[in-house]
Amino acid sequence: MSEAVSEEPAVEESLQAFIGTLRDSVTYRKFADASEQLEADEEAQALLEAYQKKQQELQADEFDSSIMSELQELQTEVSNNDTIQQHQAAQEELVTLLKQTNDVISEQIRQEFAQSLGGGCC
Repeated sequence: MSEAVSEEPAVEESLQAFIGTLRDSVTYRKFADASEQLEADEEAQALLEAYQKKQQELQADEFDSSIMSELQELQTEVSNNDTIQQHQAAQEELVTLLKQTNDVISEQIRQEFAQSLGGGCC
């Protein structure tokens, strides 16, 4: 945890309460369960791995219609895989919840809360 948070016990306490509430939410539990199912599904894992490998192959080489065709076939299989689709839907729901949370916090503090300021230290 950052020093700024640890210097503010009330903020730290509220943050931990928020994290606990988020973890207990139906949306987060659904995502966690879908993630566990995806990890346990060897067929879905193999399909995702093959899809990613084929994407990399397409990016590394000059355009090859046979690779593109294979990638499209794999995309169809990914789209038809229930485990992958359930995980994707649960992930989208969680992202929506986190965006809504960010919007509420931003409104309350009157500035963008989860804003990337870019750059690094140097």
